[in-house]
Amino acid sequence: MSASADGVAAVEAHLAALPEPQRSTLRAVRASLRSILPDAEECLKYRMPAFVVGGKTVAGYDGFKNHCSYFPHSGGVVPRAGAILDRYDADRGTLRFAIDEPLPVDVLRRLVEIRFEEIAEQEALRKSKKARG
Repeated sequence: MSASADGVAAVEAHLAALPEPQRSTLRAVRASLRSILPDAEECLKYRMPAFVVGGKTVAGYDGFKNHCSYFPHSGGVVPRAGAILDRYDADRGTLRFAIDEPLPVDVLRRLVEIRFEEIAEQEALRKSKKARG
């Protein structure tokens, strides 16, 4: 993995400070995200664990008293995910899930795919604007 040792250490320290069952739940989420994003850099963004690819944050997560959350670092990902998120409490920028039930890898994979699609669309738009003038 291309993550810096400092970033990984910061994430590990952050997770170690969480109470159970949030700690174990988020360690499972982290492991799933690592399998989906093997070349991503791990770090803390906004004081929460995150995965960064090509300078873009593609996934974040954290634990709270009564829930855990997934953050796609975009307001467009969750609305595009559709029925796969029906059983979760979500708004534009956050997906909340139970403190003792990690998000399934297929849900995480879909959220990451949508984020990559969005990044590609933004890059294409940027290039188009640049080409026009």
